[in-house]
Order: sequence, then C-alpha cells, then structure tokens
Amino acid sequence: MSLTDDYRRREESVTLATEPEGDGETHELLTLNIGPHHPATHGVLRLLATLEGEVVRDIKPIIGYVHTGIEKTAEDKAYWKVIPVVERMDYLSYYFNAMAFCGAVESLLGVEVPPRAQYLRVIHLELNRLASHMVWLGTSALDLGAISMFWYCFRERESILDLFEMSSGQRMHTRYFQVGGVIEDIPPGFEQKVRKFLAVMPSRADQYADLLEKNEIVLERLRGTGVVDEETLLKLGVTGPLLRAAGNPWDLRKAAPYSSYDHFDFKVPIGTVGDNYDRFRVRHAELYESTKIIEQALDGLPEGPHITTDRKVALPPRHELATSMEALIHHFKLVTEGFRVPPGEAYYAIEGPRGELGCFVRADGSAKPARVHMRDPSFVNLQALAPMVRDGYIADLIATLAMLDPILGGIDR
Repeated sequence: MSLTDDYRRREESVTLATEPEGDGETHELLTLNIGPHHPATHGVLRLLATLEGEVVRDIKPIIGYVHTGIEKTAEDKAYWKVIPVVERMDYLSYYFNAMAFCGAVESLLGVEVPPRAQYLRVIHLELNRLASHMVWLGTSALDLGAISMFWYCFRERESILDLFEMSSGQRMHTRYFQVGGVIEDIPPGFEQKVRKFLAVMPSRADQYADLLEKNEIVLERLRGTGVVDEETLLKLGVTGPLLRAAGNPWDLRKAAPYSSYDHFDFKVPIGTVGDNYDRFRVRHAELYESTKIIEQALDGLPEGPHITTDRKVALPPRHELATSMEALIHHFKLVTEGFRVPPGEAYYAIEGPRGELGCFVRADGSAKPARVHMRDPSFVNLQALAPMVRDGYIADLIATLAMLDPILGGIDR
C-alpha cells in the first residue's frame, strides 16, 4: 500500500460536514470513530460520534464485532451441555448466565431446588456481583485517570476468583450451577475463607470511597454529567444500577425474589439525580449490601442435599458408581443423551450486576432446547448512551460509557 493510499484509508474514519445554524452561520461538524479498538470502550465497541468542537451532538453505537452465535449453538447441545456455553456471554457474570438458564429449565421441568442449593447459589451469585463490580470500578477509575484504583480493585477480585477455584476447580466460567442445584457441595474450609474475605471487604470499600469521593477531579468528571431522567430510562427498558441511580428502586431480588432471596435482609441503594456520580454511588453501595447477603447466607446455610434428588435430571452420587450398575447406566445415559424436557416455554429473570438478565427457553420434548434467548442488560442499556452524552463534552462521553458498564460479550452473543 502506498503512503497516499494509507493516508486515504486513515481519513475514512474522520469526515467533516457543515450544518447551518438559525442565525445563518455554518458550524462545522466532525464525525469521529471511537473504537472498535480503543482503551475506553470496555470491549470491542465502535461509537460513531458527531462532534461540534468538543461537544457531542449525536452518537451511534455499532456492535457485532464479537458475535459468537452462542444462542444458536445452544440449540445443538443437550440441556446440561448448554451451561458452559451460556456462561461465556457476559463473561464477567458467568454465574448469573448459568442461573438464568438453569432457572428457565427448572421451571419447564417442575424441579424443586433444595434449600441448601439455593443458598449456595446466592453465595456464589453475590460473590460474582462483587467481582463484576470490582472490574467495573477499576476500569472506570482508570478511564478517569485514577490508575492505582485498578490494582486495588483487582486485588479483591483475585481473592474472589480464588474462592471460585476452591468451590468449583475453576476461577472463571466454573459451570458450578447445575439444573436442580449445584454440581457439588462446598469443600471443607470454604466457609472460613469466605468469612475471612467478608471481614476485609467493607474496609476495602471504604478505602475506595476515600480515594475517589474526596478527589476533586473525579467529582468534577462525574457530578452533573450524563443525566437521564427515570421516565426516559423506563421507556428504553433500562434496568439495574442505571435505573436505580435515577431514583427507581426496581430490583428483582426484592420485586420478584428467586433462590430464597426473600430470606435475606438487604437494602436497595438508589440515587436522586441520575447522573454519573449517582451511578457510581449506587454500585459502590451495592458492595456493602452483597457482603451482607453472603454473610446471612453463610449464617443460615441449611443442611441437606446440594442438588435435587430427581434422578431424571441429576447425576447419581459419585460413590454409587463403583457399587451400583443401575447408577452407572443412569450416569452414562444422562451424560451421553441428556434428559428430556416436556414441550413448553419459560422465561426466567434475575437481577444481574448490570440489570435484568433473563433467559427464554422453548422446549420441544427432546434432550436439546428448541430455542434459547438471553435478555442481556448491557444490550438494552446501551440504548441509553445517546441521551446521556448528547450535548455534552467528549471527555464526559468517556466517563459516561464507563459508568454504563457495558459487556460486549453479552451485547453481541
């Protein structure tokens, strides 16, 4: 490629246009591509921004760069083999993806999840929420120039991933959730290590607040920027911390409890203005609430099985395989053929770190789902970016995108 051709190729990402003003003057508009490879896009996201000087007049998110076809892939796998596939959509919320899918399948089967399994699910879900928020807070602070926060947040995230490795054998994409419960009980010493982490986490969250809430640069970048009212967010279908930051207390753990969430006492943080600062404060407050939920779940952890006793969907206990031919045959058939789900449709929604994460499953009576579709909150919430950043500075666009907390693996799927 010649230097001239290379120059023209680079020019394609920047175009100029003119727009007449009401007073007859002509203002020059700049169309600029931010991404798809850019350190501030939090994934492979392309933002087509129309600028007037440093002011954003319009923005168009362009997605699809990491489309994986996971939903279509799920239709070609047995139900229990779908779990490790759907975990990789929103790759920071793998427990939540698995929970939504398993909940939908359990609804179709009419399987009752044992109380101990429900509590174990809650413990891992809230640990996952903390880990996800750690990534959000660390990378968002990085976008604002607070480099040290990234390392502090990932220090706590590493502790959580160590706990996941202890309970499941994997740090990420653990496949710990199973239709009917969890794949195995927590190992000896797991509870003690979780409690040790819980004893430290609130003080670490205090340190985050001291570092950021007393920093004038951070406050100037967040307060009064990206303001969107509650009504607009509701019309767009936005949920989670973004909606709660605008003053709406909608949280599925309270509004439609699942997995015994109604057994726990916790608050739902809400904002008042609906700006980037409120979004930061809501998520930061959730760190304390998730810690409380985990501690209560450990205190009240019931005895009993960690998975349903319904042998149609659950593998037989491992110790029976060496002594029972029936158990061995049953294990072989479940692993090779899977279990059949009666025809029907189910939608199961939970409160993910970014909002309502729902899974729709349509069964046709076979051992494979006829349709799997996820309602990913990042995909829906991305619609709100345009009203958040329009007529604001491009510097505020970067901060607003960080407070949006989009995960492109969940958006593209």
